[in-house]
Amino acid sequence: MQWVSTNAREDAKIGRSTWLALAAMALGVFVIANDFTALSVAIPRIEAQLHTSLNTAQWVINGYALVFGVVIVTGGRLADQFGRKRAFMAGASVFGFFSLLSGLMPSVYLLIICRALMGVGGAVMWPAVLGLTYTILPASRKGLAGGLILGVAGLGNAAGPLLGGWLTDVATWRLVFFINLPITAFTMLVILREVPESAAQGGERGIDYPGIALLSAGTVALLLALDLSPDGGFGRPDIISLFAGGLALLAAFFVTEHRQGSTALVPADVVRNRVFSAACVTVLLISAIFFSALLYLPQFMEKVLRFSALLSGVGLLPLMSAFAITSFAAGPLCNRIGPKVVVSVGVGFLAVGIFLLSGLSRSSTYASLVAGMIVLGVGTGLFYSSVTTAAVTALDPSRSSLAGGIVYMCQVAGGAIGLGLNTAIVLAAATLADGIRVAFRLDAALAVIGLGVCIAFVHGPKRSPAHAESPSTHHRVRA
Repeated sequence: MQWVSTNAREDAKIGRSTWLALAAMALGVFVIANDFTALSVAIPRIEAQLHTSLNTAQWVINGYALVFGVVIVTGGRLADQFGRKRAFMAGASVFGFFSLLSGLMPSVYLLIICRALMGVGGAVMWPAVLGLTYTILPASRKGLAGGLILGVAGLGNAAGPLLGGWLTDVATWRLVFFINLPITAFTMLVILREVPESAAQGGERGIDYPGIALLSAGTVALLLALDLSPDGGFGRPDIISLFAGGLALLAAFFVTEHRQGSTALVPADVVRNRVFSAACVTVLLISAIFFSALLYLPQFMEKVLRFSALLSGVGLLPLMSAFAITSFAAGPLCNRIGPKVVVSVGVGFLAVGIFLLSGLSRSSTYASLVAGMIVLGVGTGLFYSSVTTAAVTALDPSRSSLAGGIVYMCQVAGGAIGLGLNTAIVLAAATLADGIRVAFRLDAALAVIGLGVCIAFVHGPKRSPAHAESPSTHHRVRA
């Protein structure tokens, strides 16, 4: 018995090369997350220098996010099938190359195309990183993976407006793209040297081309409809056509997947897993809260409190800092008390935080927002890292990258749906503050529903032999 416990302690140790690999992967996550928000404060400068309008310039941000959300499930599946390290290197190469081109583009349309292709690279990198992180950590430290990835993502999101604003003010917005190059190169070098390849063992390695095409086209149609609907309402013929076409394509996707068997983009065992499905439903419901807060709190700061764009980015620090710090703490908490409790507490904090923020009015001051932002940030940090751990560990280790991709796609889709609903509410209100108040109360109600789903269905890993002993769950690293 003493021999077993000693080996268990040895397995729980994390070696130097593993820490170095985790640091490199964290940098990779940082640049991906940073690119979601870094250009938000640079859009006016891009408009002026590239002689375009806001409606066109916003696609520098939306194009990246849209393609990322569409491709990430495919990226996760390919990483699991053909190797997560191989997938990461390919995705990072695409991300770095089109970062360079983005910084050199002379027109907004070429910039949007390069940004979309950066999204392809990021969507392949993200699930590969998540799969590699769960792979190189010992079985007893799996909770650290979700906390690390989501914590660094929170730091990247929070630093984006600050870094982008500073680079735009002191030099040029083009540096936002150029700084990706040395970071991506360093990350690739470390992972190439320190991380072994990992992929599904003995599984089918065919590519589900029909599934990829149907899921990508259907998701693009729905996300595009949700993105365009705030400009002209949900009743426009083109918006209705996009919704109808997207739903039809997704229905065809599920029919096709049923026939594909083990080579399906989303295999049947993933769909049938109740814990994983419940985690994804919870993410869909909860993501409306976080995405709406990220959009409408800066709107309130700029249009009601008269903050500058850069100062609004600084104003979000209580939310984003609490998110990042709590994400790192969520990993050890998951290991100690299990994901179910941590996820449920996180959802509770999210509900309370967004409800506190729903009390804002035209006479509200910035100080009155701080408590709600901190509570919301704590809930976001607890929720996303722990629900990712619950979802990934609910499936076989060979599905870890696919699981991470699906969870993140649900986050993007839930955020897009929530933004569409909240924007419709805000536009229908008499004032911005009134609209935000009603929208945030709807988000609080969604959080309560999500809490019910979480309590009923989400729980931690069963710690089966597949997770505890499979050679793909962790590797021996050089000391």
